[in-house]
Amino acid sequence: MCLLGSPDDADLRRADSLAREIFSDVANKWALLIIEALGERTLRFGELRDEVEGISHKMLTQNLRMLERNGLIERTVYPVVPPRVEYALTEPGQALRVTIDALCDWTHRYLGHIEAARDRTDAADAGR
Repeated sequence: MCLLGSPDDADLRRADSLAREIFSDVANKWALLIIEALGERTLRFGELRDEVEGISHKMLTQNLRMLERNGLIERTVYPVVPPRVEYALTEPGQALRVTIDALCDWTHRYLGHIEAARDRTDAADAGR
């Protein structure tokens, strides 16, 4: 494959592609809730399932694998019977959590504005 432009252009395209892929992975409610639930703690699977209300065993498993694949959580398996597995955020996971917290802060700051806009739009839609 022949890339046009400088190596920097190729690196930027690769970075943009990876960013879109990661954003697609983590921009779902379960991943965000798992990251928030872990916070600064280390939790076992059952503890995480209890923390993330409404998540199924299958969805928790899928999201934990995806977060581990993207380097956002670390899975530690202890060689005991029965096996003990713990999950914790990595440094990049902690950094993403800061961003998620900022998004939550933004939501709280503009909640009234968002609700008012939705009310206006819903009223206008009802009148159509």
